[in-house]
Amino acid sequence: MAEAKPHATLEKWTWILIYGGLFMIIIGIATGRTEEALGWFLAVPGAVFTTVGVVLIYVRSRYKD
Repeated sequence: MAEAKPHATLEKWTWILIYGGLFMIIIGIATGRTEEALGWFLAVPGAVFTTVGVVLIYVRSRYKD
């Protein structure tokens, strides 16, 4: 079986982190209206995941093909 190219794997993880993080932020905001601590518990890691995904976009832009 052929190996995936490193930049293809990086792109996959980039978008998983961005969309997953945004989803966690939305769930955290919605949950925070009734359970404030749980909302923060979901939203903060979501923001971190989204930030890591955005940084990976920069890293991918610096890859040489």
